[in-house]
Amino acid sequence: MIPTIVIVVIALAVVAWAVGLYNRLAGGRVRADEAWSDIDVQMKRRHDLIPQIVETVKGYAGHEKEALERVIQARSAAVGATGVAERAQAESFLGQALGKLFALAEAYPDLKANQNFLHLQEALVETEERIGSSRRFYNGNVRDYNLLTVTFPSNVIAGSFGFTKREFFELDDAEALAVRQPVAVKF
Repeated sequence: MIPTIVIVVIALAVVAWAVGLYNRLAGGRVRADEAWSDIDVQMKRRHDLIPQIVETVKGYAGHEKEALERVIQARSAAVGATGVAERAQAESFLGQALGKLFALAEAYPDLKANQNFLHLQEALVETEERIGSSRRFYNGNVRDYNLLTVTFPSNVIAGSFGFTKREFFELDDAEALAVRQPVAVKF
């Protein structure tokens, strides 16, 4: 009778351990999904600001059609992008196009002084900072989740129940920061 009780206790301990690991993996996946949702919200905010910026710039620099069209095309690509890698690439191109648009604005003193343009530019900078913060939060959650999916013994449970590694959200920082960098003024 005692050997049976010992076997049952060991079996229950193994099941409890497996359930605990499964729950940690499921929790990691949910935290990563939640963090991605935060990034998505901020990128939608960014995408909503861009048409307003383009319209404001059009009023002052309408003949700079090529730069405006690049921003519009980059925004469309970013809105339509799916998956982490494709979204990161599209957002990098959008950041690059916006950086060129803001550099172009330097040639138009009336535009630089326009309160609507300045407000939109500040809102975009704030949104870029929020995206960066959300990206760090997402990547931290993905790191923790991925660690569970590849380390023993949790990788056994992960493999058995279909938990797979997630992609990090990486932007080309040089391009993404183009919008946030102050423009150098040379005399």
